[in-house]
Amino acid sequence: MASLLLDTHALLWWLDGDERLSPAARAAIADPANLAMVSAASAWEITTKHRLGKLPGAAEVARDVAGAVASQAFADLPISLRDAERAGRLPGAHRDPFDRMLAAQALAADLELVSIDPVFDDFGVRRFW
Repeated sequence: MASLLLDTHALLWWLDGDERLSPAARAAIADPANLAMVSAASAWEITTKHRLGKLPGAAEVARDVAGAVASQAFADLPISLRDAERAGRLPGAHRDPFDRMLAAQALAADLELVSIDPVFDDFGVRRFW
């Protein structure tokens, strides 16, 4: 059994049936033996970017991220004060607060991050794609 943390794009691609989600990632997410988790940071990112017009195709998800996550039987991962401290202290120049939070949570809980984005490798996160 693996514990997976879905990057925001992985969640959106899963929900949309988007073929950009790798076959390996799709199989791992679909495997009932694995625990798939979605961070509160992804809900924050989706709703913020949709509001700013950067995710126009995510209107339905943005209206009810929690409902979309629950409909897939994914576990939600809240953000704690410790997570926020850890994200702020991560080394490196990468400035995206959503990515920093996902990296901090993946490291703290020893989760595999399902993401196409190699920026997480710089944080030492176990990335699955």
